[in-house]
Amino acid sequence: MSQKNKALLPAVVTVATMGVAAGAALLARRRKGELKEFVVANVLERPAGRSSFTDLAQGLERGGVSLAERAGKASDTPENREVLAHIIGIERWGQNRVRVALGQRSFVRDESRGYRPPETATLPQLRLMLGQARAATVDLARQLHQSPPDDDFVVEHNGLGPLTAKGWLRYLTQHADLESRKLRAGPDHAPLGEEEPAASAG
Repeated sequence: MSQKNKALLPAVVTVATMGVAAGAALLARRRKGELKEFVVANVLERPAGRSSFTDLAQGLERGGVSLAERAGKASDTPENREVLAHIIGIERWGQNRVRVALGQRSFVRDESRGYRPPETATLPQLRLMLGQARAATVDLARQLHQSPPDDDFVVEHNGLGPLTAKGWLRYLTQHADLESRKLRAGPDHAPLGEEEPAASAG
């Protein structure tokens, strides 16, 4: 093993212990330069590159089932509503980056906060918006299957840097999976994310 890879190994182990690629975005946001590139390449892009757009759409659908189950069990607290609003905002924001890869819009380097639901949204409304947002992402994955961009076409992520269309789909799958594990249910606010991680699309 090269000295470079030995130095990066602890980060890879950290990601592996979190299950699938759920920790990729978290690690990459907190590290810079070489390590960020290594994690993005090995945890997002490489697994995504081994999958077809159909595979990724199916992974998004499966992940959506888990999201709906966790959201359905979540108690009505400000903390849970914040988690759901964050997931929805990132999902919608990421969709517009995917639309750039589809040639449906020009790139705009905006922020995810502009895509969040209103602060007055109720828990039932957030559950509905979550399902709608994930369905829209699945539809974009299917459009990519019909009209795939060049393999080396990338669209910038504000924090992670350039991602391919497949990398974006994997990122959205794993981001929502990771964040939804913060939801709490019941009078004692037990965590909902202790089940097995969502199946990897790669």
